[in-house]
Amino acid sequence: MNKKSKNPLSTFENDLQKMQTILEDIESNELNLEETIEKYKLGIELSKRCQKALEEAQQKIKIVSNEQKK
Repeated sequence: MNKKSKNPLSTFENDLQKMQTILEDIESNELNLEETIEKYKLGIELSKRCQKALEEAQQKIKIVSNEQKK
């Protein structure tokens, strides 16, 4: 199954959960520097995906709102 066929809301929520786990891992101080950097990079990528999903949702809401005004 490719990413396009997934439920966007489910993917967004999963990415948020992964980011929370990464944050907890980093804050635990149990990772070495290399592991911390790798987790940080993954967190940045997840953050970008979440931001994109939010922007897409915002556009959809604008479209629906504009249709309701007609």
